[in-house]
Amino acid sequence: MSDKKKGGTIKRAREADTGRYTTLDEAKKHPKTTVVETDKKPTKKK
Repeated sequence: MSDKKKGGTIKRAREADTGRYTTLDEAKKHPKTTVVETDKKPTKKK
């Protein structure tokens, strides 16, 4: 589920009606019923 770009972002796919997480491949197959979110990667605390 992680994005390969520099910059520290993660893409996550979610079903619009139930809110369950799903794969990005599944989201591409069903674009009307899924939402892809882009979040910052969590940073590790030292």
